[in-house]
Amino acid sequence: MNSTRTRIATLADLDVVAPLFDAYRQFYEQAPDAATARSFIRDRFERSESTVLLALNEAEQAIGFCQLYPVFCSIEARRTYLLSDLFVVPEARRSGAGRALLRAAERHALDNGRAKMELTTARTNRAAQAAYESLGWQRDEVFFGYSKRVEA
Repeated sequence: MNSTRTRIATLADLDVVAPLFDAYRQFYEQAPDAATARSFIRDRFERSESTVLLALNEAEQAIGFCQLYPVFCSIEARRTYLLSDLFVVPEARRSGAGRALLRAAERHALDNGRAKMELTTARTNRAAQAAYESLGWQRDEVFFGYSKRVEA
């Protein structure tokens, strides 16, 4: 049985969330940078620019997080969430923590009147893709995603 509990993080959780965020960035091949991780997460909390959900094990230790950014869907003319970050520490993977975070994110979206949630993941992250699809997420087969750097 999964004993993972989830809750919304606050600025008081900065010292817990920042190392998880740094580990998440390292998973996506970024250099370790605790200061940048802390600053970035602190800014999101202070500016109310995202919602961070924490996954806690039975000992109340943080074992994962996800971050939701409020965005809009012009086609549906409704508010949505971008589930930008989802991370579970390696030793807690396959424990149900990721699924618990995804379900908590869905509840949060429903409670806040969002039409839908969207996310992207690496093409090689098959484990995450399987988890998303098992919870009803649908792979976009219509649109391609593009990005372009605009900084020097």
